[in-house]
Amino acid sequence: MTARSLRSGEDADEFDVEEALALVKDDNGAAHRAPAPPPQASGRAPEPHAHHKATPWAEARATAARAARAVTRGARRGPVSVRLEDALGLTLAAPLDALTDLPSFNTSAMDGWAVAGPGPWAVRDKGVLAGHAEPAPLTDGEAARIATGARIPPDTTAVLRSEHGQTDEKGRLHATREVVHGQDVRPRGQECRSGDQLLPPGALVTPAVLGLAAAAGYDTLTAVPRPRVEVLVLGDELLTEGAPRDGLIRDALGPMLPPWLRALGAEITAVRRLGDSAAALRKAVTGSDADVIVTTGGTAAGPVDHVHPVLGRIGAELLVDGVKVRPGHPMLLARTKQNQHLVGLPGNPLAAVSGLLTLAEPLLRTLAARPAPEPYTLPLRDEAHGHPYDTRLVPVVLRGDSAVPLHYNGPAMLRGIAAADALAVVPPGGARPGQEAELLDLPWASAGIGVCFT
Repeated sequence: MTARSLRSGEDADEFDVEEALALVKDDNGAAHRAPAPPPQASGRAPEPHAHHKATPWAEARATAARAARAVTRGARRGPVSVRLEDALGLTLAAPLDALTDLPSFNTSAMDGWAVAGPGPWAVRDKGVLAGHAEPAPLTDGEAARIATGARIPPDTTAVLRSEHGQTDEKGRLHATREVVHGQDVRPRGQECRSGDQLLPPGALVTPAVLGLAAAAGYDTLTAVPRPRVEVLVLGDELLTEGAPRDGLIRDALGPMLPPWLRALGAEITAVRRLGDSAAALRKAVTGSDADVIVTTGGTAAGPVDHVHPVLGRIGAELLVDGVKVRPGHPMLLARTKQNQHLVGLPGNPLAAVSGLLTLAEPLLRTLAARPAPEPYTLPLRDEAHGHPYDTRLVPVVLRGDSAVPLHYNGPAMLRGIAAADALAVVPPGGARPGQEAELLDLPWASAGIGVCFT
């Protein structure tokens, strides 16, 4: 927890005293909100807490995706031509059509002999290797040594594998098992014909896609560009090296956010440390040409929480102003320009992770035209404590067919998330052992392209 967070009460995830007293348990031990006290003599009900007006968690994620879709309809997000070595993790903006037949000529699927007609066969002195011009045709009763991937000589009947043939004392080749016409020959066009669609637009460029594109004759791919993200780290109390001292703490978000955002498909254009300065923040936001600005801290209402005031002064449109999720409820999403958004993350580390997965992930995924992950659930092995009226995101490890909630899951802690495979979405009131919970995979723990941080 940063010093700024302590001063402003930014995302104190534990219940306050009034909330604790307002909780009751039913016969099953589940926590529920106690009945509200009667109105005061004035007849007015108590004022609701400000976070009751926040956006529900699922609605906030949907809002972030909608905001990105509005941008993708603009010309600024037009497709780009990218060299294969730079395309990993991008999304195809055009079909991947074969530029040639695959294979482009008849090839041998095995090391052995190309044979013509029935055996035994007289073996040519010169064999056939991959990468050479088309060899001379074979005549019936003739064979030629051949390597995997080499061009098949015209009039070849089949390829006889090395382990299925032997030569006699006269050098003639005999098959040790039946030879079937066409065996171990990869005919031209077996995988595709020139012009066939190999992959549709919207396909994610994985390492296998790069290999397919190269095999099909591509040097570049037409892809959706990575959203450009600038990170602004706020806080006078943050150190960039050494141990915490004299009321100062290490900046955990500066090292953590850029690789995490890259794993979500972003291109990081800059990481800037601004301290607690409204003027510096306003200058940085108005001068940025990034698609997305990500700020850390300053999203609550403390004396040095400048994000809301600065957004108000520049005329930004608040799309999400607080989310009903713990940790991280002071997070926000704003449209700062026609094609630019700002994601305001809380300053506490795990609260910032919650903001990343709640607002930044759907925003960046949609800007990058990545497919949404398929939702899935697993039963919780242990009880997961909940908040009385907010969703709670809890780090878990996956063990077999269940998810195990981890300790050290307070808003200022990273120890739990550092060991986690996913975050469990715990509904208000908590979840019992064995209850199914939706899981949000962490980029490096899920299969596929998410493991790439570059």
